[in-house]
Amino acid sequence: MNLDDMTPAEIVRELDKFIIGQHDAKRTVAIALRNRARRKRLPDTMRDEVSPKNIIMMGPTGVGKTEIARRIAKLANTPFVKVEATKYTEVGYVGRDVESMVRDLMGTAVQMTKKELAEKQRELVEKRVEERLLDLLLPAESAPKRTEGKESSNSLAHATKETREKFRQFLAEGRFEDREVEITVTGKPATQGVELLAGGNLEDLESTIQSLGSIFGGRGKKRRVSIKRARELLTEEETERSVDQEQVVEIAKERVEQMGIIFIDEIDKVAGNKGGQHGPDVSREGVQRDILPIVEGSKVSTKWGMVDTTHILFIAAGAFHVSKPSDLIPELQGRFPLRVELKELTDTDFLRILQEPENAIIKQYIALMHTEDVNLVFSDDALRRVSQIAYTVNSTTENIGARRLYTIMERLLEDISFRADELAGQSFNVDEDYVNERLSDILENEDLSRYIL
Repeated sequence: MNLDDMTPAEIVRELDKFIIGQHDAKRTVAIALRNRARRKRLPDTMRDEVSPKNIIMMGPTGVGKTEIARRIAKLANTPFVKVEATKYTEVGYVGRDVESMVRDLMGTAVQMTKKELAEKQRELVEKRVEERLLDLLLPAESAPKRTEGKESSNSLAHATKETREKFRQFLAEGRFEDREVEITVTGKPATQGVELLAGGNLEDLESTIQSLGSIFGGRGKKRRVSIKRARELLTEEETERSVDQEQVVEIAKERVEQMGIIFIDEIDKVAGNKGGQHGPDVSREGVQRDILPIVEGSKVSTKWGMVDTTHILFIAAGAFHVSKPSDLIPELQGRFPLRVELKELTDTDFLRILQEPENAIIKQYIALMHTEDVNLVFSDDALRRVSQIAYTVNSTTENIGARRLYTIMERLLEDISFRADELAGQSFNVDEDYVNERLSDILENEDLSRYIL
């Protein structure tokens, strides 16, 4: 179902499949997403006046902030990008400038749109690729110097057509997949690694490199590849030809400006200390001031043109262990009117996380061991004990939320994973006694548990 067609309750139910608890955060995000769809139905005169209500999520690490973003990205049929606030620096420092998050969003939208439009042309592309593969397998024969009349010419054409149809059938059956053919490949200029020199603003530099590549490398080079690989290369080439690039950019830009979502993680790491403005705090506040106009609404220059950020939805998240939301500059606080706090996870939550989600940890380990023909069986008491241990360790050491379950489960199943080949064809029961046997010694030694769990 399209995210824009889903009610807030349906969005929450979809998030419940993967995230345990945090109902308040889910409700807030669901309402914000639904309001985007509502805004599209407003009259033109009012639509531009309604701005998105940006959200800031607070809570300790491992409670589901980033997971909510990941699931929204999969649900949304709209441009979405997740960025880390810590990778940006103030203008004038070496590093990425904050406007690059909008360029990343636009790049994502262009790829999404191109893929959608290409899917509509898929049948046409497949036909063109098939004809080009047949041309490679049956190169055009030069016309004979002497012809013995029209009848001879017609019979030759008929024979060639018949051979081509046979080859077409063989292609469909996959008989030629390993046969090698010579194909001309137009190489794309590599731009990887340029970011280190350009400080993250790649648009002009990429365009220059691509134009130089078209001048010096546009002729392409010949390569001998298999039919299977040739089909991939030709499909990519024909897809580019079948899609109107101007239309792609136009649709992508409209989607970004009206329905785009940017998730800014680790926002608390750029909250400076009010006590002083020295060292890295100067850059942190500079990052906030650079983010401010983007969140307020401004035009950002990209290689696809100017992008207006006024109606982009921003969702920020941070643990705020050391700093507080009030440590952010007041102007930025005002642009995130909705605040929601995610709660710490209890042992009951851990038990549900182990069992209930569609990608539950227990299901993952059972599936992994099944690949080695080992049937892994967990008792309810064992899972309950693992949940209690995870909660205890989080309480006595650093609280890393649900991520603690991965460290404990890896330690618990380490011996089984190592001896999986010896246990092939058997069932292995993990009960409460086995959990205590594997983990009790570590729990009793608090210093050791700090390093192992």
